[in-house]
Amino acid sequence: MKHTVIYKKDERFTLEGDYYETSSTNAPVVVYIHGGGLLWGTKEELSEDMIYLYTNNGYGLFSINYRLAPETKLPDIMEDVEDALLWIESEGPKQFSIDPQKIVVVGSSAGGFLALSTGTFKNKPRAIVSFYGYGDISADWATSQNSFYCQKDLVSKEMTKHIITDEVISEASVEERFLLYLYARQTGEWVQEVTGINPTINKEALLKYCPIHHVTKDYPPTLLLHGTNDVDVPYLQSVFMRAALIKENVKAKLITIPNGEHVFEKDFHNPVVQNALKEVIDFLHVHLTD
Repeated sequence: MKHTVIYKKDERFTLEGDYYETSSTNAPVVVYIHGGGLLWGTKEELSEDMIYLYTNNGYGLFSINYRLAPETKLPDIMEDVEDALLWIESEGPKQFSIDPQKIVVVGSSAGGFLALSTGTFKNKPRAIVSFYGYGDISADWATSQNSFYCQKDLVSKEMTKHIITDEVISEASVEERFLLYLYARQTGEWVQEVTGINPTINKEALLKYCPIHHVTKDYPPTLLLHGTNDVDVPYLQSVFMRAALIKENVKAKLITIPNGEHVFEKDFHNPVVQNALKEVIDFLHVHLTD
């Protein structure tokens, strides 16, 4: 059963989360953060298969919206994620049968990046799962032109002007915003669009928002999943993140999907994907049941 709640609100925006119940009482919670290059996406992105993967295994699932770039920049987006975790801890148990001490953050792509960023928060989750996320937005893959997207029809700045509004946006479809993402990846302007920081002039300022540079020994245990044929986020982003975690003696594992593409789990019933998802559940059981 799904319950929609408001976890944050002011005069300009309202942020919602969908809580999916499990049959377990005092359940551990998976907080899910959607992808979309930080420019689009919605809490309803999760497929039924993925929802049931968590709830059938005894986990409550809280899928959140957050403010989207470029109307909102990365520091405020991270604040939204932090506020969602605080809401689950303080208000969640009043409405649902959950254990606020057992929270894991799972994210996909840009949501994986935000999930990895929660490991740097003061209020950290018990564990993190990153599906094809990234730990370094200061690196060339993010700040330079993307060769795959440059093979597509070039998008002009003029074509993107109508997409950006003066309003705060917390839900948008890929159809509404993909041209903006395409333009940003073709020109290498994506990082500047989402952070407001020009990486050519002020790369140092970007490092603050790169979890790979802020791993400490109390960073949560982390599971990374990534396909080797990902043309959007390089597989090496997860390789490097795992290395940074291991260097600090943080429990970390990388599940490699051979020839896997971005959003590889859409091929849900593929045996390789099924094995990977079983490992996700095993990882959650290890770190959320005691």
